[in-house]
Amino acid sequence: MNFFLKYTYLIITCTLVTIFLTTCTNKNSEDDKRTVFNYNEMAGVASLDPAFASNLEIIWPVNQLFNGLVQMNDSLRVIPCIAKNWFVSEDGLAYTFILRNDVYFHDNKCFEKEKGRRVIAKDFVYSFNRLYDPRVSKALTLLTNIDRSVNTNYKGFSAPNDSTFVIYLKEPFSAFISVLTMKYFSVIPYEAIELYGNDFRRNPVGTGPFKFKLWEEGTKLVLLKNDTYFEFEGTNRLPYLDALTVSFVKDRETAFMELLNGKYDMVSGADAFNVNEVLDQNGMLQASYATKFNLQKQTFLKTDYLGILIDEDMEIVKNSPLRIKALRKAINYGFDRVKMVKYHRNNIGYPAIAGFIPNGLPSFNDTIVKGYTYNPEKVRQLLIEAGYPEGKGLPEITLHTTENYLDQTEFIQSQLAENNIKISISVDKATVLGQGISSCEYNFFKKAWIGDYADEENFMGLFYSKNFAPVGFNFTHYKNPEFDILFEKVIKEQNREVKNAMYQKMDQMIIDDAPVIPLYYDQAIRLVNKNIKGLTTNPMNLLNLKTVKKENK
Repeated sequence: MNFFLKYTYLIITCTLVTIFLTTCTNKNSEDDKRTVFNYNEMAGVASLDPAFASNLEIIWPVNQLFNGLVQMNDSLRVIPCIAKNWFVSEDGLAYTFILRNDVYFHDNKCFEKEKGRRVIAKDFVYSFNRLYDPRVSKALTLLTNIDRSVNTNYKGFSAPNDSTFVIYLKEPFSAFISVLTMKYFSVIPYEAIELYGNDFRRNPVGTGPFKFKLWEEGTKLVLLKNDTYFEFEGTNRLPYLDALTVSFVKDRETAFMELLNGKYDMVSGADAFNVNEVLDQNGMLQASYATKFNLQKQTFLKTDYLGILIDEDMEIVKNSPLRIKALRKAINYGFDRVKMVKYHRNNIGYPAIAGFIPNGLPSFNDTIVKGYTYNPEKVRQLLIEAGYPEGKGLPEITLHTTENYLDQTEFIQSQLAENNIKISISVDKATVLGQGISSCEYNFFKKAWIGDYADEENFMGLFYSKNFAPVGFNFTHYKNPEFDILFEKVIKEQNREVKNAMYQKMDQMIIDDAPVIPLYYDQAIRLVNKNIKGLTTNPMNLLNLKTVKKENK
């Protein structure tokens, strides 16, 4: 090669290297500016189809991908979403929603030219009708009040035009607008179901602030910013984040180390980290963690309790001492809830010294609904009333629980023993316990109830006689005609003050009849990196990332 060719070759090579380095530098610079929110879900995710959104593990990512007619704000107030407004007929039987005209499905190959089309009212008709299929939906019980009779031409829903959607009810139901905030009632395109069929669970197409990119089941889920999302904060189009990733590390210690190393921006739930190490006895962050993280604690619509099967028509109950109300009340008085929450939950949650309805709902009032506090003298008196003075003749009672709640139930066991009530503890797998409770195989069991929507009806429904398990969720088989009459009245009542008074009366009935032993009203708890801004909390423990910002370090 002559000098001229060598020189020319050198110039070209240097130029290409310069271009490559510049390109790489620009790309790295762009990547550095991208903001990605990362969290871990220990329980995994079974589906991304909103029709299956029955637990928080599914609800959280589905909330980023899909929208419904309405949504719940952090104060539990129902506010517009795809429906910009709505009105209810005078008889309370027809709900009419007026839709926005600027909401589009995510771009996807299910559409013509792979371009997402505008959402219209018929999409809601399709989405809601799909929920009736038990093969794809877990929302069937929520649809029982939809009127699909001759009165509505057997349809239940209608779309008079592209921007109007109407729902017809059999009877007035004051909590119905709250029910519609559940992710089951998200809008989906029929084109996606036609293309993906049952595989829609892993190929979601919605309208939400983030759109689907990748899901390696058991490893990672990736969602990207929806650049054409319809909601704004002031003049700023949401969301602010560029992406969201979800990991599925099952080991708590490994996941917590990843949080400390900066891989995750948040961990959620008291079971996601060692609370004794991270929190002090008052439930506050230890000093060594307070410099790195913010602690979010929020009232959670969740009541943890011990349930008692009391249906004397069942063989399992006929010879059980728990059929005696005085004994059930004695157990309620027989342990210290305040100590249990302080020493066995590091003050996460509130002792349940009122009713079954949790702190956070409008009717909650511990000065009106009087629950149980630790009182050995009342235990002594009630044991005499039950026919077991000083516990004599009282057989040992088996309490079914899971490993996660063993320390709490052992504390209860110890205190009850001091008050002459002996219980043994059976530790079951969560699936076994759930099945045993649902099929009425256990007299005495540990359970929790999480609000599906922000109305007391969701909690009081556990004691309505027409909801007997295994078909419904009245796991104790509680039956009280006066309670049932009030329940049927309150679900039609629109006046909030009247509703509060009725729910308080019903809640006191539950406490007095004692089919359950309320333990505590839970709190949602999160550890969040300090560079995360705008992450709010709410009593539904719903993860809302559309207003979140991340400051790159």
